[in-house]
Amino acid sequence: MSAPRHLFLIDGSGFIFRAYHALPPLTRPDGTPVGAVFGFTNMLMKLIEETDADALAVIFDAGRETFRNEIYPDYKANRPEPPEDLVAQFPLIREATRAFNVPAVEMEGFEADDLIATYARRAARQGTEVTIVSGDKDLMQLVSDGINMMDPITSRRIGPEQVVDKFGVGPDRVVDVQALAGDATDNVPGVPGIGIKTAAALINEYGDFDAVLARAGEIKQTKRRERLIENADQARLSRELVKLKDDVPVEAPIESFHVAPPDPDKLLAFLREQGFKRTIARIEAKLAAAGQLQAPEARELAPAETAYEPVQDERALRSWIERAVAAGTVAVDTETTSLDAMRAELVGVSLSLEAGRACYIPLGHKRAEPQGDLDLGGDLDLGGGGGGGKGPKAEGAAAPAQIPMETALGLLKPLLEDDGVLKVGHNLKYDMLVVGRYGIEVRPVDDTMVLSYVLDGAQHGHGLDELAALHLGHTTIKFADVAGTGKAQVTFDRVPLDKALDYAAEDADVTGRLHRLLKPRLVAERMVTVYETIERPLIPVLVGMERAGILVDREELHRLSQDFARRIGELEEEIHRLAGHEFTIASPKQLGEVLFDEMGFEAGRRGKSGARSTSAGVLEALAAQGHELPAKVLDWRQISKLKSTYSDALIDRINPETGRVHTSYAMTVTNTGRLASSDPNLQNIPIRTEEGRKIRRAFVAAEGCKFLSVDYSQIELRLLAHVAGIEALKDAFREGADIHALTAAQVFGVPAEGMDPSIRRKAKAINFGIIYGISPFGLAQQLGITQEEAKAYIEAYFARYPGIRDYMEETKAFCREHGFVKTLFGRKCFIPGINDKNHARRSFAERAAINAPLQGAAADIIKRAMIRMPAALAGDSLSAKMLLQVHDELLFEVPEDELEATTGVVREVMEGAALPAVDLDVPVVADTGVGDNWADAH
Repeated sequence: MSAPRHLFLIDGSGFIFRAYHALPPLTRPDGTPVGAVFGFTNMLMKLIEETDADALAVIFDAGRETFRNEIYPDYKANRPEPPEDLVAQFPLIREATRAFNVPAVEMEGFEADDLIATYARRAARQGTEVTIVSGDKDLMQLVSDGINMMDPITSRRIGPEQVVDKFGVGPDRVVDVQALAGDATDNVPGVPGIGIKTAAALINEYGDFDAVLARAGEIKQTKRRERLIENADQARLSRELVKLKDDVPVEAPIESFHVAPPDPDKLLAFLREQGFKRTIARIEAKLAAAGQLQAPEARELAPAETAYEPVQDERALRSWIERAVAAGTVAVDTETTSLDAMRAELVGVSLSLEAGRACYIPLGHKRAEPQGDLDLGGDLDLGGGGGGGKGPKAEGAAAPAQIPMETALGLLKPLLEDDGVLKVGHNLKYDMLVVGRYGIEVRPVDDTMVLSYVLDGAQHGHGLDELAALHLGHTTIKFADVAGTGKAQVTFDRVPLDKALDYAAEDADVTGRLHRLLKPRLVAERMVTVYETIERPLIPVLVGMERAGILVDREELHRLSQDFARRIGELEEEIHRLAGHEFTIASPKQLGEVLFDEMGFEAGRRGKSGARSTSAGVLEALAAQGHELPAKVLDWRQISKLKSTYSDALIDRINPETGRVHTSYAMTVTNTGRLASSDPNLQNIPIRTEEGRKIRRAFVAAEGCKFLSVDYSQIELRLLAHVAGIEALKDAFREGADIHALTAAQVFGVPAEGMDPSIRRKAKAINFGIIYGISPFGLAQQLGITQEEAKAYIEAYFARYPGIRDYMEETKAFCREHGFVKTLFGRKCFIPGINDKNHARRSFAERAAINAPLQGAAADIIKRAMIRMPAALAGDSLSAKMLLQVHDELLFEVPEDELEATTGVVREVMEGAALPAVDLDVPVVADTGVGDNWADAH
């Protein structure tokens, strides 16, 4: 077998100890500790998935006694024995390595570092690129032109420059520095009083270790001179201890390390024995996608695994609260009467402290209503702890015994607000809004829905039911199972306690189980920063924004609805006149017949049903050709949508208690980290049309206040200039130039002064189109030019800014290899279809890959600004409220007398939001606007 191209040598001991200390204790059903095994397995799996190496091996220490102990019996004598629960996992970790079909190499009498040194230098001599996966400083002496290191947690490359940063000398002199400085961890004596910096200074001054000892008498500092002379032999002994042996008579040849896929049966059998359900689900899903395994079906949790308890008196509740405080972490879920958190009434709270153990605290249950056609499995005791029995269903049952709401919340409030107890929830933002209306501010929090999103992006949904099936192999109880469906469905306060108990307690139980599985992955998959600095701290900020809501003018909405109805009627008459007869405009089939059969327009693509498309894109293309009817249909669709979605619907969305509209921000649905607004969606109101602006005028500031709109200026173009290293664009942004006029001047060769606005418009279309990987076809349609012209424009653009094409190609190549792209802040944006054989799907994915790092970084930046905003405003004693986030815009409601001060604070926070994580090469600019309504403020 030929020599490998790229060899990965994994420091097994480093992996083991990082995995052990990063994770909480985990055990198999039989009690065997497997926390380190779980962490090691996931780190190894992640590395295998991401590496481009064609050869890989994990190198382990065979034992503590090595040839160094013969030289110096006290070598590593200070090191404590590893914990007993970790020692028990050593054989399983080797078994895990072999289960993944990766060689597990060790050799009695030698440390893993010696084996790594032997293999690394042997491989480098035969022309193989070597990467040592370890953060161990002792291995840095091996770094050379053909040998690098990589930190397994940060993926940071460790080359000669990083070695110099660490030791003050190059890799070839690391042994000399370590010999003089010694190492207390390994009990290497060195020279007393000589540290790393002093040792490096001596080596740099005299050349090498032997020269330092030979010329020690010349050293001016008395103590340093005397110590070097007195401890010269000890220093030479230390050099023998720290120098890695690179000629170990290893048995396994490098050629045997070639990467090979694991045996699915062997791997899955090992994982099942350990009880790693989440890892099994991931691997089974991949094998199923590759056609190597039938997709697994969800399995129920065994009855023996669960014990759910109703809490119906103060004594039991106090006991649960005491245990939660002692545990330091508690999974929490609420049951309510509505999905609208600002109107929902609290019905009950569930808590879970460990897998399979949970309680449900009923607080607002009422007399159970007759179940109608809801089949709950025959005669039931519907009374819970409050009586009932098997009376006729038509009469329902008495409400269960419950702790009075005020009493229970009085006991729960200190727990839910205790900074020393982590509250874990799934979509916890909803629960925080609900209990917030009862005077409880939940903190600190972890959210398993958000954790899942940070780790896996938009690869799958993040609902509790889906994650339970994916990671736990468990099918959860559905709401319809306990509350019924259709007209027979009851609100949760009418659900019988026994059914409510299992449903509610299971939610808390499953949430806790998911938390224990997902949270450790942050470390293994290097996503801690995204979760801890962007997503988790955003949760309470969004709670505050959703709670604040925004005022709308009810009378203005009524007037708009009437105006839109009139306009819709006029457009219908005009469309029917142009068609020559009446037809249902909303019917794609009938509209297609008018356009393509009667009027003879050329049909575009067909849908799955075979029907000809009448999508907005098709109609826009026909309208661009000068056809009036398609243009009128587009107007009719837009105004109809504005009427139904906004002017009519917003009236119903006004909260009777607050008089405001409260949108909900989804944190886990987009591929790039952008927030999504719903119920109602306030991010999709058109701003470029007069009708859309009319809707925005209905959003008004409270009396005595103004709206302040602050919008990032061309943020994605600025990010493109930074990541692609386009000096001309960076200079333009630094100078505050008109970027579109500059582009037009440089690409089309026309002077910026007195430029034809149409030329600037073309440059603007290219600038923004490039961000989305626009094709000649797309640009041609947008500008109303031929594809040949569009292609020429794009080529001229790339010729002027070649770094952009390089960025695009590098981004696509990275995505093809890894399946995702990354933002500047470390967020992973997964791109399905990047390697699809279908050209259209692959091209779409490539365009998404080009844009995602830019749109994702812009999303990260505005989130960072939102997180800092409350404290910044409070720090200046400002009472402005942050109400809305619409992509690159933040909208505030500001007292008029605080407007100037608030504007300054908001701009400062937004323009500095990337720092200190990323220092952009271009300035970030936030434009501001002020008005009595949203349209005027923009």
